[in-house]
Amino acid sequence: MTEYGRGPGSEPWHPEDPLYGDVGWEGQQGHTGHQPAYGGQPQHQYPQQQQEYGDWNNGGPQPYDQQQYEPYDQQQYAGQGQQYGQPNQQAYNEGGWDGTGTHAHIPYAADPGDPYGQQAAAYGAEQPDFYGTPDAYPPPEPPARRRAEPEAEQPDWDPGPDQGEHAFFAGGGADDEDDDEPEGRGDRRGRGGKGAKKEKKSRNGCACLVVLLVFGGGLGGITYFGYQFYQNRYGAAPDYAGAGNSQTVSIEIPKGAGGVEIGRRLKDAGVVKSVDAFVSAFTSSDGDKIQAGAYILKKEMSAENAVEMMLDPKSQANVVVTPGQRNISVYKAIDTKLGLTAGTTRGVAEKDFKTLGLPDWANADGDIKDPLEGFLFPGTYPAAKGMKPASVLKEMVGAADAAYGKFDLDAKAKALNLEDPLQVITVASMVQAEGKTHDDFRKMAEVIYNRLKPTNTQTNQLLQFDSTFNYLKNESNIHISESEINKNQDPYNTYTQKGLPPGPIGSPGSEALAAALNPTSQGWLYFVATDGENNTEFAKTYAEFEKLKDKFNESAGN
Repeated sequence: MTEYGRGPGSEPWHPEDPLYGDVGWEGQQGHTGHQPAYGGQPQHQYPQQQQEYGDWNNGGPQPYDQQQYEPYDQQQYAGQGQQYGQPNQQAYNEGGWDGTGTHAHIPYAADPGDPYGQQAAAYGAEQPDFYGTPDAYPPPEPPARRRAEPEAEQPDWDPGPDQGEHAFFAGGGADDEDDDEPEGRGDRRGRGGKGAKKEKKSRNGCACLVVLLVFGGGLGGITYFGYQFYQNRYGAAPDYAGAGNSQTVSIEIPKGAGGVEIGRRLKDAGVVKSVDAFVSAFTSSDGDKIQAGAYILKKEMSAENAVEMMLDPKSQANVVVTPGQRNISVYKAIDTKLGLTAGTTRGVAEKDFKTLGLPDWANADGDIKDPLEGFLFPGTYPAAKGMKPASVLKEMVGAADAAYGKFDLDAKAKALNLEDPLQVITVASMVQAEGKTHDDFRKMAEVIYNRLKPTNTQTNQLLQFDSTFNYLKNESNIHISESEINKNQDPYNTYTQKGLPPGPIGSPGSEALAAALNPTSQGWLYFVATDGENNTEFAKTYAEFEKLKDKFNESAGN
């Protein structure tokens, strides 16, 4: 079998070309005894090639379509000598190597049924250029340069992208190239021309359906978001009507929360229907007066009713710790708010005080009556049913730790000749308990520090504060007999025990703490509440103190 060589000036086919060397020429008789040209590749049968290509010698080029011409690009032909020149046997060099280093090829025996088989041809032989004539066919293009020939018209022809149908609807991609291949090649791949066209039409329908779905979904999305935009900008905010149902819920409002934050918490709890409705009611009323804390509210309330109820003190579920308040009264208030048995919160405080967040320097004295005394910082704290006493106490202790942490209490204690930060808080609690006004606090602090001095020979380091005695008695009595005081030796009795009591006697506020850290330096050593209530006067000497006592007795009717 001879092999087809390109004419002068054309680019040679590469042996690795997938369309080169894989197909052999079969004669009209259809026998398969020919040997593959390269490497024993299997031969494909293309019957009746002679009729397809017509008479090249006499009749010139015959009409052809893409299906008829396509095998020229892919097949290797035997016996083309009459069209491509006379045989050049020297090129074969008798089966050996020629001068160019190319291995010689042995021609196949002529096929009796092939009219072209009697013509000798050699691979690479020089031959006349019949393609140069005006009426000759152009030489076959290599695979890289091939251009698809127009497909022959068929009754079931389907317009492609270039015939008025958009490429997107035609299926697109590499699959379209397969659909446009000639029938012969399609048969080789297991699908005929009509089947491929039907498959293509099926893909076109699927593509149209996908586009319709995308467009329909996009239109629906635009409609939805457009409606939402209109509602958000121009529509009224969703809101419930009325004062709510029978279900109640406790809401905790943190410090510094504004209308939006409060509205979110109420919406999450099912109290109001939308944040916007609450913010509108909040800003159009006295909503800015809503305080931090816990509130007992009803579910499904109108935003206006929710704001009104939160402004009502009866709905507030808070525990308020006031400056100077003792822990025992705070415990009672927590039990009441949480609906617990009396004494429950106090028992938690005594048992779990180490887990509530006290600073390391707290509870330094074993004689302290309450480890949390002085650490339930004044303020408003949520305390609604369902909450645990420990969580309420922990928040109070955390507030105290934050307030005390703003100061370097270790350094302050040393500067004030105190033993530790706990004594600073103890002084502040006594200032809070004995002072009546802001101006009194700094003078009261100086009285304490002056009486603690070793040089104090007038009271001999005895503080002699009624507030410490009342604390141990859990009373608030300014009329205490000397006999009762003198026979009591409790560490908190500053009439009989020198120095400070073991720990704080209440919860000092910020002003009392600031006064304890920055006392006056005017020499005050005595003080008397001359009216028995709010008017406290100070003295530097014992003689001045006696005059103040007379003034007190006079106002009390003694």
